[in-house]
Amino acid sequence: MWKLLIRLYLVTIVSYSAAIYLMPELVVRLFHERFLTYNLDYSRGLQTLMVKQFRAVPSDQWPALAAQMDKEFEPLRIELAAVDDEDFSADEQARLSRGENVVRLGDWAWRTLAVAPLDGRTAVKMIVPPDPADVSWLYWSINVLIGATLLACLLLWLRPHWRDLERLKRTAERFGKGHLGERTQIASSSNIGSLAHVFDTMAGDIENLLNQQRDLLNAVSHELRTPLTRLDFGLALALSDELPTASRERLQGLVAHIRELDELVLELLSYSRLQNPARLPERVEVALDEFIDSILGSVDEDLAAPDVVIDVLLHDALERFVLDPRLTARALQNLLRNAMRYCDKRIQVGVLVSDQGCEICVDDDGIGIAPGERERVFEPFYRLDRSRDRATGGFGLGLAISRRALQAQGGTLTAQASPLGGARFRLWLPAPSMFA
Repeated sequence: MWKLLIRLYLVTIVSYSAAIYLMPELVVRLFHERFLTYNLDYSRGLQTLMVKQFRAVPSDQWPALAAQMDKEFEPLRIELAAVDDEDFSADEQARLSRGENVVRLGDWAWRTLAVAPLDGRTAVKMIVPPDPADVSWLYWSINVLIGATLLACLLLWLRPHWRDLERLKRTAERFGKGHLGERTQIASSSNIGSLAHVFDTMAGDIENLLNQQRDLLNAVSHELRTPLTRLDFGLALALSDELPTASRERLQGLVAHIRELDELVLELLSYSRLQNPARLPERVEVALDEFIDSILGSVDEDLAAPDVVIDVLLHDALERFVLDPRLTARALQNLLRNAMRYCDKRIQVGVLVSDQGCEICVDDDGIGIAPGERERVFEPFYRLDRSRDRATGGFGLGLAISRRALQAQGGTLTAQASPLGGARFRLWLPAPSMFA
């Protein structure tokens, strides 16, 4: 808010200062004659009295009278001058020669000089000196007080706007993180009430749409499992009978397809559950070395090539860390299975814990992922060109589920280039204090 307030105040104060010092000059120039006439009329009475006093005494006593009046009129200055003095402009000399009074205008059309002719050769000047320093400072203090008042008014005006904007921002952030029930709760009387209403309406529509999509996915997935189980059971019974070799191979292929479809349904259900913002992650303190070891043990049977080496680098990771064991294990299992599909002979798991959080990197020495596809691989059902075959590419849900599992804990999952030459998947979990 302070940055916006300062910018708004600077614009206001600069505009105010420009208006204060430029507009009077413009108005004085446009209406110079009117201001000149006004000051001539304003000075005529005093100048007439002064001229009468000078003409009441002989001309040789005028200097003495001028000196006396100079003391009496202080701080005004009273001086005598010749009509043809170089200090006067040609127009002023002409006016004085005709017996007319002359005035000069300064800033804000204030009178700075008033001259009255005494005779054809001499004139008396009344000089208005500039304001004393203390008076000038008082005028400047008035400007400062006006500026402070403007600042206070802007602060009072901006505060409710900023409060509602911050509330809208927080709601948008929480909504973007999956809290679909978040609403701004901003009154319609607010200056951004219409904007908040549009946002709340949009949020409600999105929530309904996602809930319908999730419910449909859950319903379809659950309904599919029943006929799949029946088919699997029926085929198992058929395979228990004596069958020709060709028929048995065809039935075994059908069983494999059914179980693949059942696995896809389980993946869809897992992905759907992770999209539920109401599910809070479990927070359990685990020993990271034991945790990583248990995950490696769970994927040993998936290791297709026995000559593939899996290295584990624990950088001060023997300490304990708070995380959701089920979600984190699921993410790491998917990443390790993905690395097993595409590595040549080596996989490396690196763990590093700091005050900010825990970093786990899964590297392989395969052909890697092109930079333009490193973000797309986390999209559901997206598979790289080299993995169109389901036998190696899976369903395209593993990485999407892994990212969802990390995001549910406030973490991130990104794809990078690996020092081993293949792909690196960097898993990051914030420390419990940062997550809170």
